[in-house]
Amino acid sequence: MFRHLLVSVLLTSGAWAQVEQPLRTLRQGHPRLIALDSDIQRIRGAIKTDPLAKELYRRLTEEGDRLESAPPVEHRLIGPRLLDQSRRCLSRIYTLALLYRLDGNPKHLARAVKELRTAAEFPDWNPSHYLDTAEMTHALAIGYDWLYPALTPDDRAVIRRAIVEKGLDTALPIYQQQRSWSRAVHNWNQVCNGGIGIGALAVAEDEPEKAARILQYAVKSIPLAMASYAPGGGWNEGPGYWHYATRYNVYFLAALESALGTDFGLSAIPGFSQAGHFRVSFSSPAGKTFNYADAGSSLERAAEMFWLARKFKEPVYTWQQRTLLAESKTAEALDLVWLETAARSPQQAGWPLDAYYKGVDVAFLRSSWDDPNAIFVGVKGGDNKANHSHADLGSFVLDAGGTRWAMDFGGDNYNLPRYFGNLRWTYYRLRTESHNTLLIDNENQDPKAAATILETRFTPDSSSIRIDLAKAWPGRVQKLERTVTLAGRKRVLIQDKLEAERPVDALWGMVTDAEVTLKGRTAELSKNGWKLLAEIRSPDGARFDTVSTAPPAPQNQNAGTRKLVVRLPEKVRQLDLRVALTPARN
Repeated sequence: MFRHLLVSVLLTSGAWAQVEQPLRTLRQGHPRLIALDSDIQRIRGAIKTDPLAKELYRRLTEEGDRLESAPPVEHRLIGPRLLDQSRRCLSRIYTLALLYRLDGNPKHLARAVKELRTAAEFPDWNPSHYLDTAEMTHALAIGYDWLYPALTPDDRAVIRRAIVEKGLDTALPIYQQQRSWSRAVHNWNQVCNGGIGIGALAVAEDEPEKAARILQYAVKSIPLAMASYAPGGGWNEGPGYWHYATRYNVYFLAALESALGTDFGLSAIPGFSQAGHFRVSFSSPAGKTFNYADAGSSLERAAEMFWLARKFKEPVYTWQQRTLLAESKTAEALDLVWLETAARSPQQAGWPLDAYYKGVDVAFLRSSWDDPNAIFVGVKGGDNKANHSHADLGSFVLDAGGTRWAMDFGGDNYNLPRYFGNLRWTYYRLRTESHNTLLIDNENQDPKAAATILETRFTPDSSSIRIDLAKAWPGRVQKLERTVTLAGRKRVLIQDKLEAERPVDALWGMVTDAEVTLKGRTAELSKNGWKLLAEIRSPDGARFDTVSTAPPAPQNQNAGTRKLVVRLPEKVRQLDLRVALTPARN
């Protein structure tokens, strides 16, 4: 209801009135998408004066040279998806087209045209899995627009026809019937609206009526997903899908601004300006993320952070992306297109050490912003019904000494049978037992349950959050609260208080890839020259143990990992379980 109300409110604004004639301000000619000719001049100047820009250009040139001998994309599905080919095409076109615009090298043009014509001649772009179609439409739209002055009339006709027939024409029925991704509140909405919207902008002068309808639908659809950033920029699909959703959101807004001179007020939707803040918060000093949901733990580059930094005048976003690029060996075209220079670390900007994101009910605690060995804790309540969620209410990750001690596996192979269907909650990595939370009676949490962060206490010396987990096991527990404290900014304390009508089996757990030495009520974890001391503070009789994290094949076997657990001597109706985790150098 809130999302539809949001759209209605925005439709009354002056900016939204323009969407009834979206092409009225269309920039004539090409290029007009994301990077104008004036941007190319600016980039050439930056390459001469900014060492990072020069290095990014070198990396892109190396990639462009490598692509000379690479075979073009193929119409080959993996499971139900063409997506890897769509993304490959998109990355290649951005790289080759930008290089051609910067240096005029005809080999980059020829190789880009080969890629474009190959994809254009596919029988379809797999609309049954519409992300594939949207990303391929995006790829051909950028190639068509950026290379337009150098393309032959036949090249233009072939590419334009593919954009229209394989992209726009397949999207219109979905919009008209208001189904599928056009009504979604997650990443599919932004990716599909973004890719198709960019396609419409690319061919707008040749297909004005069709392009206008697409843009009207897209601008009215994408707020349904953008409302998910409210109120503070959080994203309930996890860090990996934050990147995917936000990147496409930015692609679309950047293309609207460059082609039409307006984003119709979309960037002012509540929470969107704080999306980059959430990314900085979920990033740890160890170069990892709190990878809840179907996400990997590596902190990837995100070119959209430069765009967000410029749009919202936030140099901390620039600081993070420049830091990641300096440490990387690769680059993408939009790193260079959107490159910003004004940067400040969170410490310099005076950001607090702790952050809580209402709505997604995720919090992050840390001991320092500028110490690479700092303690970092990510902990979540959240909603098991959210797209890509796991049954992981109350779970946490812990980094210290540049090392991850308490880990989240992230997702498994999407091509496992009915991974997104009725077998989802049978897979180990998605089940409660694989996460760093309590396990009650060896049962999964309710897939429909949600957990609210009840209280936060953030002070200079200590910070804590308290989560209500009672709804995770309806009918089994009356009360279950987890409190996570970063005490003295030196150790992590986890307290679980439980009340149940009848005795239940409660198992505390923490997945790790560290070596574990058990000593009854203490356990010592060792890794990378550091150790983590785990201590059971209460109740009496509880002992540490380890259990296997290997599920039945063909699931990922999680090699090299184990789960540290706290075993109780008997079932309980009341429990006050307290565990302390203290990192130190060996």
